[in-house]
Parts: sequence; C-alpha cells; structure tokens
Amino acid sequence: MKAQLLTMSTPDGPFTILARDGVVLASGWTAELGKLTGQIHPDLRPAEVEAVTDLGTISQAVEAFYAGDPTPAMAVPVLQKSGPFRSHAWDVLRTVRPGAPVTYTEYADLSGNPKAVRAAASACAFNAAALFVPCHRVIRTDGSLGGFRWGMAVKESLLAREATEGLLAREAV
Repeated sequence: MKAQLLTMSTPDGPFTILARDGVVLASGWTAELGKLTGQIHPDLRPAEVEAVTDLGTISQAVEAFYAGDPTPAMAVPVLQKSGPFRSHAWDVLRTVRPGAPVTYTEYADLSGNPKAVRAAASACAFNAAALFVPCHRVIRTDGSLGGFRWGMAVKESLLAREATEGLLAREAV
C-alpha cells in the first residue's frame, strides 16, 4: 500500500502527516517520517511513501485549527489499530471539547472503565494521529500537563490556543 506524506509549517513547528486514501495513519510535530512510523500498527504501515504538497481536507483541517477552528480536525478520518479498550479510547478523545481538557481519571471514566487510568494514559501515549485524535486534551488530576510525545511546549501551546478559542466561542453565545 502507498501512503502520502506531507509536512506543513505551523506556529508549533513542522507538522507531518502520513495518510492513505484521505485517511490519517499518523501525524505529529516533526519533519522526520521515522518519528511517525513507529507508532503505526505493523498491519497498517505503508510499503511505499510519496511526498505530496497537499492532502485536501486533511491539510485544510490543520490550517483551520491554526486559524482558530479546531472542529474540522475531528471530522478527518483516522485509521489506528489496537485492542478494544484503546481503540474505543481513541474514539472518545475525539469527543473531548477544545478548551475543556479532561484529567486522565475523567478520560478513563469517559472511556467506560473508571479504574483503567493507566490504560487511558497508555491510549494517549500510543496515539499515532496527534491533533486529529487530540491526546493533548488530557491532563493530570492536579492540573499539570502530564506528558506529550511532541513536547511539553507544543502541548502547552495547543491547550492555550484551544482555551482562547473556547473562551471566544462562549462569548459569542
């Protein structure tokens, strides 16, 4: 299977997307393909990769996010493969509202197993499709950021951006 590779410039640094047929396989704040492919389930790893200059609605969703609208990124199809809890937990992440992060404990509860806090944290750690599956919206119970594969500065920037967007949306109502 052949996948398309696009690296976009963002305020948080290069953002690279690996997609196949309009579906995101992996993405993150890096310009290095190798930093993305290790997160992809072996059954989904592409045999070939071609560099492209645009990914249509996927590229547009990233541009919209950085222009202040995080909604289109949640509509971008994503393909990840894992066990039932982790797969469900990734779907749940896409329902967490921008500007309203949840704790790992709340995330475990939302995912259907309040006692599975470590499993919920693991779902964040193994998420290959950053931004499109917004694991950055999960924080520690004490309010600290916790970890983020792409660095704490990027997580802090994303959350600050979404907090501002959430405030603006609430003020518009």
